[in-house]
Amino acid sequence: MDRSVAVLGLGKYGRSLTESLHKLGADVLAVDRDEEKVAEIADKCTSAVCANLANEEEVAALGLKNMDVVVTAMGEQLAPSIMSVAVAKEQGVPVVVSKACSDRMASILLKVGADKILDPEEEGGRRSARILMSTVFKDFYSIDDNMCMIEMIPKSEWIGKDLVELDLRGKLNLNIVAIRQKGKLWKFVDPRIPFTKDDILLIVTEKENMKGIQL
Repeated sequence: MDRSVAVLGLGKYGRSLTESLHKLGADVLAVDRDEEKVAEIADKCTSAVCANLANEEEVAALGLKNMDVVVTAMGEQLAPSIMSVAVAKEQGVPVVVSKACSDRMASILLKVGADKILDPEEEGGRRSARILMSTVFKDFYSIDDNMCMIEMIPKSEWIGKDLVELDLRGKLNLNIVAIRQKGKLWKFVDPRIPFTKDDILLIVTEKENMKGIQL
């Protein structure tokens, strides 16, 4: 069964999240009080609804109790965020995730029931910093406080050598989970095929190991 997610608030972040979730196969309900935004997203989600998210009755009428996850993506709008979180938890939504623009807003939303806080700007800054500080990183994804996933090209000293010879797991605690060449699909790594300059690697590791591979 597809995972059902309600995205409340269709600013830049909410729209991007809605489209991405829908492409990944989720059953997505998109909600905003702006009729134009709702119309624009209608063909990029399962259903789109116009509602005032600061109004308890209108939020309650959305049927959030049927959702696996509710995301409040209003950012700087505290009142509709509080109302949406409160109603979602009252209706028994298992996971409510909220976007917050400040520590104070995050604290308030956690107190009214949010299970997790998102700060896309801060997280995006950290991600960009990792990429900018490295000559080999192409993308960076934080999995949690300890683990991360890195998309990178092989370091120059890895080219022409295979995984058996390099022993990256033993020496650097790096787990290469997939490999691809530009324009092609990801595939599992053959440990006896040498890396080339056209390869892109997908690596899972602990964040403390990143300094040894990012330059």
